[in-house]
Amino acid sequence: MTSAGAPRPVSITPFPNGEIGVVWNDGRESYYSGYDLRCACACASCVDEMSGEKLLQDDHVPREVHALEILPVGNYGISIRWSDGHDTGIYTFERLRRLASKR
Repeated sequence: MTSAGAPRPVSITPFPNGEIGVVWNDGRESYYSGYDLRCACACASCVDEMSGEKLLQDDHVPREVHALEILPVGNYGISIRWSDGHDTGIYTFERLRRLASKR
């Protein structure tokens, strides 16, 4: 869950080139390639729940993967339905922000 003072998205926009843009309430803007965000999925199919070991093999994800639909999950994250058929991950706002800072 996100804490009360943590940055939250004001808008989340999928672009035609496959990127996803996030404008945060603190004025920062973050841009994620569809491929990088899809490869960062932390659902039970992509990451072992017990060990935390990544199961998803990035080279099995199509480079042109893109979001077909972005849905809110509670007040703390989003779910993305990807063009490769994957749709079980939850990207918390906190995780999205952390992923942006690694770029």
